[in-house]
Amino acid sequence: MSTRLDPLADVSLRLAENRKGKMLFEPGDGVLLIGHGTRDQQGTRQFFELGDRLASCLTQVPVQSCLLELQSPTIAEGWEALRAKSVRRVLAAPLLLFSAGHAKSDIPDALNGCMAESSLMTWREARPLSRAPELLRLVIKRLDESMLQTNASSDATAIVMVGRGSFDPCAQADMKLLTHWVSGQRKAAKISTAFYAMAHPRLPVVLRRIAADKSIESIIVQPHLLFEGALYQSILKQVDEVASEFPTKQFVVSGYLGPEPEVAASIMRRLNLLKTP
Repeated sequence: MSTRLDPLADVSLRLAENRKGKMLFEPGDGVLLIGHGTRDQQGTRQFFELGDRLASCLTQVPVQSCLLELQSPTIAEGWEALRAKSVRRVLAAPLLLFSAGHAKSDIPDALNGCMAESSLMTWREARPLSRAPELLRLVIKRLDESMLQTNASSDATAIVMVGRGSFDPCAQADMKLLTHWVSGQRKAAKISTAFYAMAHPRLPVVLRRIAADKSIESIIVQPHLLFEGALYQSILKQVDEVASEFPTKQFVVSGYLGPEPEVAASIMRRLNLLKTP
């Protein structure tokens, strides 16, 4: 009987060295976990819970959690906290599912601003989580939880993968690639992509189109979101509105990803891809 490692242990075994065999962390390194920020108290608690989980795994370096907007500590405050711990190289880990404006410009601009005030410190930015294997594992876990709640067979079930939406075409394409990957992992009559905002097709449009199909009995809506917050609640509301129009159809909404070990392991994997100079 084979033994399967948990996501954190699996990545931790490889974390000390990158793909070239060099040590990932050097004296003076520190990790800055950068979240988006939310006014939702539960979502905030979940973010800092994830930060604590990450810090418990990366005991060889300081780990500081901060937020891009809406809340403190800000990126500048997180930077200062690491500087107070004698960090000279900041390894920024953006807690973002896809690469768009925040990862490409907002976070680098903020880090450059910090570096301008701290001439002895530098920074490197890890990639967003995207399709890290551990994150994909969690996506399927959430989907399987919802499939257990459906009354219909897979041939009469539709899956709608929902992204928050972005004007960035690369982020839109990444969400569609995620849906395509899911379609190869689980069987369903239809597997579609929808967006909450800033991109098309929008969630209500997709739901109404699928619900109008007489062959579909159950519809699983899977929001691709990290934490609780206004966005998740808005998606629930949109699903409820469409469900009221189709009372004979079953609608199941998956849970958000959450501060799970798989998310922490995905962050660690991205940090491991940062090559030392």
